[in-house]
Amino acid sequence: MPKKKPVVVVTRKLPDVVETRMRELFETRLNESDRPYTQAELVEAVKTADVLVPTVTDRIDAALLSQAGPDLKLIANFGNGVDNIDVVSANNRGINVTNTPGVLTEDTADMTMALILAVPRRLAEGIKVMNTGEWSGWSPTWMLGHRIWGKRLGIIGMGRIGQAVARRAKAFGMSIHYHNRRRLHSDIEESLEATYWESLDQMLARMDVVSIHCPHTPGTYHLLSARRLKLLKKDAYVVNTARGEVIDENALIRQLEAGELAGAGLDVFEHEPAVNPKLAQMDKVLLLPHMGSATLEGRIEMGEKVIINIKTFMDGHRPPDRVLPSML
Repeated sequence: MPKKKPVVVVTRKLPDVVETRMRELFETRLNESDRPYTQAELVEAVKTADVLVPTVTDRIDAALLSQAGPDLKLIANFGNGVDNIDVVSANNRGINVTNTPGVLTEDTADMTMALILAVPRRLAEGIKVMNTGEWSGWSPTWMLGHRIWGKRLGIIGMGRIGQAVARRAKAFGMSIHYHNRRRLHSDIEESLEATYWESLDQMLARMDVVSIHCPHTPGTYHLLSARRLKLLKKDAYVVNTARGEVIDENALIRQLEAGELAGAGLDVFEHEPAVNPKLAQMDKVLLLPHMGSATLEGRIEMGEKVIINIKTFMDGHRPPDRVLPSML
Protein backbone atom coordinates (compact mmCIF):
# COMPACT_ATOMS: atom_id res chain seq x y z
CA MET A 1 0.00 0.00 0.00
CA PRO A 2 1.54 3.38 -1.01
CA LYS A 3 2.48 5.77 1.76
CA LYS A 4 -0.12 8.48 2.37
CA LYS A 5 0.96 11.88 1.13
CA PRO A 6 1.15 14.59 3.80
CA VAL A 7 -1.47 17.35 3.70
CA VAL A 8 0.41 20.59 2.97
CA VAL A 9 -1.47 23.90 3.24
CA VAL A 10 0.15 26.85 1.45
CA THR A 11 -1.19 30.23 2.54
CA ARG A 12 -0.15 32.37 -0.46
CA LYS A 13 0.39 31.85 -4.18
CA LEU A 14 3.90 30.67 -5.04
CA PRO A 15 5.69 30.51 -8.42
CA ASP A 16 4.01 28.00 -10.75
CA VAL A 17 7.04 25.70 -10.91
CA VAL A 18 7.06 25.45 -7.10
CA GLU A 19 3.34 24.75 -6.85
CA THR A 20 3.55 22.11 -9.59
CA ARG A 21 6.32 20.25 -7.75
CA MET A 22 4.40 20.47 -4.47
CA ARG A 23 1.34 18.95 -6.10
CA GLU A 24 3.46 16.06 -7.35
CA LEU A 25 4.94 15.30 -3.95
CA PHE A 26 2.22 16.18 -1.45
CA GLU A 27 -1.51 16.50 -1.01
CA THR A 28 -1.23 20.24 -1.49
CA ARG A 29 -3.90 22.84 -0.83
CA LEU A 30 -3.00 26.03 -2.63
CA ASN A 31 -4.19 29.62 -2.39
CA GLU A 32 -4.96 30.38 -6.03
CA SER A 33 -6.40 33.82 -5.27
CA ASP A 34 -3.25 34.96 -3.38
CA ARG A 35 -5.53 36.70 -0.89
CA PRO A 36 -4.10 36.72 2.65
CA TYR A 37 -5.73 34.10 4.84
CA THR A 38 -8.28 35.28 7.36
CA GLN A 39 -7.89 34.21 10.97
CA ALA A 40 -10.64 31.63 10.48
CA GLU A 41 -8.82 30.21 7.47
CA LEU A 42 -5.57 29.99 9.43
CA VAL A 43 -7.38 28.15 12.22
CA GLU A 44 -8.81 25.68 9.71
CA ALA A 45 -5.36 25.23 8.20
CA VAL A 46 -3.61 24.36 11.46
CA LYS A 47 -6.44 22.00 12.40
CA THR A 48 -6.25 19.98 9.19
CA ALA A 49 -2.67 20.20 7.91
CA ASP A 50 0.30 17.94 8.45
CA VAL A 51 2.48 20.79 7.20
CA LEU A 52 1.71 24.51 7.12
CA VAL A 53 3.58 26.74 4.65
CA PRO A 54 2.99 30.34 5.80
CA THR A 55 4.66 33.58 4.72
CA VAL A 56 5.60 36.80 6.53
CA THR A 57 2.00 38.04 6.17
CA ASP A 58 0.67 35.24 8.43
CA ARG A 59 0.73 35.63 12.20
CA ILE A 60 1.35 32.18 13.66
CA ASP A 61 1.10 33.00 17.35
CA ALA A 62 0.48 30.99 20.51
CA ALA A 63 -3.29 31.47 20.34
CA LEU A 64 -3.41 30.05 16.82
CA LEU A 65 -1.07 27.17 17.67
CA SER A 66 -3.29 26.23 20.63
CA GLN A 67 -5.93 25.25 18.06
CA ALA A 68 -3.59 23.09 15.99
CA GLY A 69 -4.71 19.57 15.19
CA PRO A 70 -2.71 16.51 16.24
CA ASP A 71 -1.28 16.01 12.74
CA LEU A 72 0.44 19.39 12.44
CA LYS A 73 4.12 18.61 12.95
CA LEU A 74 5.90 21.09 10.70
CA ILE A 75 5.63 24.79 9.88
CA ALA A 76 7.79 25.30 6.78
CA ASN A 77 7.99 29.08 6.57
CA PHE A 78 8.32 30.57 3.09
CA GLY A 79 10.78 33.23 4.17
CA ASN A 80 14.06 33.84 5.93
CA GLY A 81 12.76 35.66 9.00
CA VAL A 82 10.52 33.83 11.47
CA ASP A 83 9.30 36.79 13.51
CA ASN A 84 5.80 35.96 12.22
CA ILE A 85 5.92 32.63 14.09
CA ASP A 86 5.95 31.93 17.83
CA VAL A 87 8.79 29.45 17.57
CA VAL A 88 8.84 28.80 21.32
CA SER A 89 5.15 27.85 21.42
CA ALA A 90 5.57 25.68 18.35
CA ASN A 91 8.55 23.90 19.88
CA ASN A 92 6.67 23.32 23.13
CA ARG A 93 3.88 21.66 21.15
CA GLY A 94 6.27 19.41 19.28
CA ILE A 95 5.88 21.33 16.03
CA ASN A 96 9.06 21.86 14.02
CA VAL A 97 9.73 25.20 12.33
CA THR A 98 11.91 25.73 9.26
CA ASN A 99 12.81 28.75 7.15
CA THR A 100 14.65 29.52 3.89
CA PRO A 101 17.99 31.09 4.85
CA GLY A 102 20.69 32.20 2.45
CA VAL A 103 18.47 32.33 -0.62
CA LEU A 104 17.65 36.03 -0.52
CA THR A 105 21.06 37.37 0.42
CA GLU A 106 22.22 38.73 -2.92
CA ASP A 107 18.78 40.00 -3.99
CA THR A 108 18.28 41.95 -0.78
CA ALA A 109 21.83 43.29 -0.90
CA ASP A 110 21.24 44.48 -4.48
CA MET A 111 18.13 46.39 -3.42
CA THR A 112 19.91 47.84 -0.41
CA MET A 113 22.71 49.11 -2.60
CA ALA A 114 20.15 50.57 -4.98
CA LEU A 115 18.66 52.59 -2.11
CA ILE A 116 22.09 53.65 -0.86
CA LEU A 117 22.75 55.04 -4.32
CA ALA A 118 19.29 56.42 -5.04
CA VAL A 119 18.51 58.40 -1.91
CA PRO A 120 21.60 60.64 -1.70
CA ARG A 121 21.45 61.23 -5.47
CA ARG A 122 17.72 62.14 -5.27
CA LEU A 123 16.62 59.69 -7.96
CA ALA A 124 12.99 59.57 -6.82
CA GLU A 125 12.77 63.35 -7.01
CA GLY A 126 14.30 63.33 -10.47
CA ILE A 127 11.83 60.73 -11.72
CA LYS A 128 8.96 62.75 -10.31
CA VAL A 129 10.11 65.87 -12.14
CA MET A 130 10.35 63.99 -15.43
CA ASN A 131 6.95 62.31 -15.00
CA THR A 132 5.22 65.60 -14.25
CA GLY A 133 6.87 67.44 -17.13
CA GLU A 134 8.39 70.05 -14.82
CA TRP A 135 11.94 69.80 -16.13
CA SER A 136 13.04 72.96 -17.92
CA GLY A 137 16.62 71.95 -18.66
CA TRP A 138 20.01 71.41 -17.08
CA SER A 139 21.42 73.80 -14.52
CA PRO A 140 24.75 73.56 -12.64
CA THR A 141 23.14 74.06 -9.24
CA TRP A 142 19.82 72.25 -9.64
CA MET A 143 18.89 68.87 -8.03
CA LEU A 144 22.26 68.49 -6.36
CA GLY A 145 22.69 65.32 -4.35
CA HIS A 146 25.69 63.81 -2.60
CA ARG A 147 28.32 61.35 -3.77
CA ILE A 148 28.73 58.12 -1.81
CA TRP A 149 32.40 57.61 -2.71
CA GLY A 150 34.43 58.12 0.47
CA LYS A 151 31.38 58.14 2.75
CA ARG A 152 31.07 56.01 5.88
CA LEU A 153 28.52 53.20 5.79
CA GLY A 154 27.38 51.84 9.15
CA ILE A 155 25.84 48.37 8.91
CA ILE A 156 23.65 47.16 11.77
CA GLY A 157 23.67 43.37 11.65
CA MET A 158 26.62 41.83 9.83
CA GLY A 159 25.18 38.46 8.83
CA ARG A 160 24.94 37.15 5.27
CA ILE A 161 23.05 40.16 3.92
CA GLY A 162 25.07 42.73 5.84
CA GLN A 163 28.30 41.27 4.48
CA ALA A 164 26.90 41.16 0.94
CA VAL A 165 26.01 44.85 1.24
CA ALA A 166 29.49 45.58 2.57
CA ARG A 167 31.09 43.93 -0.49
CA ARG A 168 29.00 46.06 -2.83
CA ALA A 169 29.52 49.30 -0.90
CA LYS A 170 33.27 48.70 -0.71
CA ALA A 171 33.34 48.48 -4.51
CA PHE A 172 31.63 51.89 -4.62
CA GLY A 173 34.38 53.40 -2.50
CA MET A 174 32.54 53.53 0.81
CA SER A 175 34.24 53.02 4.16
CA ILE A 176 32.69 50.00 5.88
CA HIS A 177 31.74 50.03 9.56
CA TYR A 178 29.49 47.63 11.45
CA HIS A 179 27.84 46.78 14.73
CA ASN A 180 26.90 43.17 15.45
CA ARG A 181 26.09 40.97 18.43
CA ARG A 182 29.39 39.20 17.81
CA ARG A 183 32.49 40.52 16.15
CA LEU A 184 33.33 38.88 12.83
CA HIS A 185 36.40 36.74 12.34
CA SER A 186 39.44 38.85 11.53
CA ASP A 187 39.73 37.27 8.07
CA ILE A 188 36.24 38.53 7.14
CA GLU A 189 36.94 41.96 8.59
CA GLU A 190 40.14 42.21 6.57
CA SER A 191 38.52 41.09 3.32
CA LEU A 192 35.76 43.70 3.74
CA GLU A 193 38.11 46.29 5.23
CA ALA A 194 35.42 46.65 7.88
CA THR A 195 35.72 48.41 11.24
CA TYR A 196 33.86 46.89 14.19
CA TRP A 197 32.06 49.12 16.68
CA GLU A 198 31.15 47.50 19.99
CA SER A 199 29.04 50.56 20.81
CA LEU A 200 26.13 51.11 18.44
CA ASP A 201 25.67 54.63 19.80
CA GLN A 202 29.24 55.62 18.99
CA MET A 203 29.00 54.18 15.49
CA LEU A 204 25.73 55.94 14.68
CA ALA A 205 27.16 59.34 15.59
CA ARG A 206 29.90 59.03 12.97
CA MET A 207 28.16 57.49 9.95
CA ASP A 208 27.03 59.09 6.69
CA VAL A 209 24.70 56.21 5.77
CA VAL A 210 23.20 53.65 8.17
CA SER A 211 21.81 50.40 6.76
CA ILE A 212 19.79 47.93 8.84
CA HIS A 213 20.22 44.18 8.42
CA CYS A 214 19.22 42.63 11.73
CA PRO A 215 16.09 40.50 12.32
CA HIS A 216 13.07 41.73 14.25
CA THR A 217 13.18 40.23 17.73
CA PRO A 218 12.13 41.57 21.15
CA GLY A 219 15.72 42.74 21.53
CA THR A 220 15.79 44.69 18.25
CA TYR A 221 12.35 46.28 18.48
CA HIS A 222 12.92 50.04 18.03
CA LEU A 223 16.67 49.43 18.15
CA LEU A 224 16.86 52.74 16.31
CA SER A 225 14.87 54.54 18.98
CA ALA A 226 14.19 58.26 19.16
CA ARG A 227 17.29 58.64 21.33
CA ARG A 228 19.52 56.76 18.91
CA LEU A 229 18.15 58.53 15.85
CA LYS A 230 19.10 61.80 17.52
CA LEU A 231 22.72 60.61 17.50
CA LEU A 232 22.83 60.63 13.71
CA LYS A 233 24.38 63.53 11.84
CA LYS A 234 21.98 65.94 10.14
CA ASP A 235 23.40 65.00 6.74
CA ALA A 236 23.10 61.23 7.35
CA TYR A 237 20.79 58.82 5.53
CA VAL A 238 18.95 55.77 6.88
CA VAL A 239 18.25 52.69 4.74
CA ASN A 240 16.10 49.77 5.90
CA THR A 241 15.50 46.55 3.95
CA ALA A 242 15.22 44.33 7.05
CA ARG A 243 12.14 44.81 9.24
CA GLY A 244 10.19 48.00 9.85
CA GLU A 245 9.85 47.40 13.57
CA VAL A 246 13.58 47.93 14.09
CA ILE A 247 13.07 51.69 13.64
CA ASP A 248 10.82 53.91 15.73
CA GLU A 249 9.00 55.14 12.65
CA ASN A 250 7.28 58.09 14.32
CA ALA A 251 10.60 59.31 15.67
CA LEU A 252 12.16 58.94 12.22
CA ILE A 253 9.36 61.03 10.71
CA ARG A 254 9.80 63.76 13.32
CA GLN A 255 13.52 64.01 12.57
CA LEU A 256 13.00 64.10 8.83
CA GLU A 257 10.33 66.81 9.21
CA ALA A 258 12.66 68.83 11.41
CA GLY A 259 15.50 68.58 8.90
CA GLU A 260 17.61 66.60 11.37
CA LEU A 261 18.23 63.82 8.82
CA ALA A 262 19.11 64.13 5.14
CA GLY A 263 16.80 61.34 3.99
CA ALA A 264 15.75 57.71 4.13
CA GLY A 265 15.25 54.72 1.85
CA LEU A 266 12.66 52.31 3.23
CA ASP A 267 11.54 48.96 1.83
CA VAL A 268 9.83 47.89 5.07
CA PHE A 269 7.51 49.62 7.51
CA GLU A 270 6.58 49.31 11.15
CA HIS A 271 2.89 48.62 10.49
CA GLU A 272 2.95 47.30 6.95
CA PRO A 273 1.11 47.05 4.70
CA ALA A 274 0.01 50.38 6.21
CA VAL A 275 2.44 53.18 5.40
CA ASN A 276 2.40 56.43 7.31
CA PRO A 277 1.14 59.06 4.81
CA LYS A 278 3.67 61.56 6.16
CA LEU A 279 6.46 59.38 4.74
CA ALA A 280 4.81 59.25 1.34
CA GLN A 281 4.68 63.05 1.20
CA MET A 282 8.40 63.58 1.82
CA ASP A 283 10.66 64.28 -1.16
CA LYS A 284 13.71 63.21 0.81
CA VAL A 285 12.29 59.70 1.40
CA LEU A 286 12.25 56.86 -1.16
CA LEU A 287 9.64 54.19 -0.38
CA LEU A 288 9.41 50.68 -1.85
CA PRO A 289 6.67 48.06 -1.24
CA HIS A 290 8.75 45.38 0.58
CA MET A 291 10.35 44.20 -2.66
CA GLY A 292 13.94 43.74 -1.52
CA SER A 293 13.91 40.00 -2.17
CA ALA A 294 11.42 40.07 -5.04
CA THR A 295 13.17 38.21 -7.84
CA LEU A 296 11.74 35.21 -9.63
CA GLU A 297 14.98 33.31 -9.10
CA GLY A 298 14.89 33.98 -5.38
CA ARG A 299 11.26 32.97 -4.95
CA ILE A 300 11.84 29.70 -6.81
CA GLU A 301 14.88 28.92 -4.66
CA MET A 302 12.81 29.65 -1.55
CA GLY A 303 10.18 27.21 -2.75
CA GLU A 304 12.81 24.56 -3.41
CA LYS A 305 14.10 24.98 0.14
CA VAL A 306 10.57 24.62 1.53
CA ILE A 307 10.10 21.40 -0.45
CA ILE A 308 13.42 19.97 0.74
CA ASN A 309 12.57 20.78 4.36
CA ILE A 310 9.17 19.07 4.04
CA LYS A 311 10.52 16.00 2.25
CA THR A 312 13.41 15.57 4.69
CA PHE A 313 11.10 15.88 7.67
CA MET A 314 8.53 13.48 6.26
CA ASP A 315 11.28 10.96 5.57
CA GLY A 316 12.05 10.95 9.28
CA HIS A 317 15.15 13.15 9.26
CA ARG A 318 15.95 16.55 10.72
CA PRO A 319 15.14 19.22 8.11
CA PRO A 320 18.23 21.19 7.04
CA ASP A 321 16.77 24.59 7.91
CA ARG A 322 15.19 23.87 11.28
CA VAL A 323 14.80 26.90 13.54
CA LEU A 324 15.12 26.39 17.30
CA PRO A 325 14.22 28.87 20.06
CA SER A 326 17.90 28.99 21.05
CA MET A 327 18.74 30.37 17.60
CA LEU A 328 16.55 33.45 17.99
